[in-house]
Amino acid sequence: MREDSCEEGSPPAKWSEFVDDFIDHLLPAETKAVHATEFESLKQGSMSVWEYHMRFAHLSKYSIFMLPTMEARVRWFVQGLSPLVINEAATTALNSDMNYGKMMAFAQATETRKLKNRVERESRSKA
Repeated sequence: MREDSCEEGSPPAKWSEFVDDFIDHLLPAETKAVHATEFESLKQGSMSVWEYHMRFAHLSKYSIFMLPTMEARVRWFVQGLSPLVINEAATTALNSDMNYGKMMAFAQATETRKLKNRVERESRSKA
């Protein structure tokens, strides 16, 4: 359908343009609005950092306008993190070369370390 709507001889669509057109064609506006609203209120809660990242990545497709830069993407991700990791992640986010992938890995490592420390403290207090 996209090819039929383009002028003859025009360059092929970029992947991102194709994906946008595909989503616009297949998803009703109401569904996109629901996902955008869900993204705006997304918090890690009881999810692991990995689960939160997967949900964030899925829902962020519906709120591209809210994430115009890598800095904005990192900031939104950090704002939704749990109290367990948010302080360290927020401080790290101030680093100018921090991208989304690095932030997700940092938050995941911080969560793992803190949960391990918590388990060790609890086992020592029981002993």
